[in-house]
Amino acid sequence: MGSGSDIRVRRVYDPPEEDDGTRVLVDRLWPRGISKEHAAVDLWAKDVTPSNELRAWYHEDRSDARHAEFADRYRTELGDPVHTEAVEQLLALLRRGGAVTLVTAVKDVPASHVPVLVGHLEQALDHR
Repeated sequence: MGSGSDIRVRRVYDPPEEDDGTRVLVDRLWPRGISKEHAAVDLWAKDVTPSNELRAWYHEDRSDARHAEFADRYRTELGDPVHTEAVEQLLALLRRGGAVTLVTAVKDVPASHVPVLVGHLEQALDHR
């Protein structure tokens, strides 16, 4: 990335590390069984997550075939006004430089919304 930013992804259940930088929870719901202190998040970006409708649709069938459509639909959502404001907040953090760690409770991170979000952020940074 040309901005000098560093996007990292970690599970919220893993202990925070010194080099995490700004920790941003990118889940719509607070993770079960974890205190706010243990999660050590600096920002909870609920509005950058997939809508409840999209999330429910994807959870009905988490097959590889459906993931591609989920990713396309989520990218479209990231362009709507509510998501755009939340994305801009993350981009502002990234433009400051240093690490930004996106934390999530999902077990299967590669099949979740997080890689789509990371790709969206990286593309936005590369185009500015």
